Amino acid sequence: MFIAAGKGDITTIIGGIAPDWGPFGSLGNEAKVMIEVVMAIAILLCLGIAIWGAAKQRIGATALRDTFSAEQGKGLIVAGLTGVFIIGSLTTLFTIVYGMAV
Repeated sequence: MFIAAGKGDITTIIGGIAPDWGPFGSLGNEAKVMIEVVMAIAILLCLGIAIWGAAKQRIGATALRDTFSAEQGKGLIVAGLTGVFIIGSLTTLFTIVYGMAV
């Protein structure tokens, strides 16, 4: 019988935004912590932009009847969520590029 998830536990799935360092494992612990902090701050900023866009869209569409504000809110939502996705996949992209270079 083959168990697909025989190794690991739930923390490997929901371990946060801390990247799997792969080829960059030789970095010092302080450098890793600094990179994780910068990534966390960037993700929080992107989520804040998305929330601001949602509020702007909602207020512009209903209270002020301002279609320009509503459209600008949509753009902020897309930009914020795209930023979260890009930052979340940076380590995967770096690992793939590094693997192709080796």
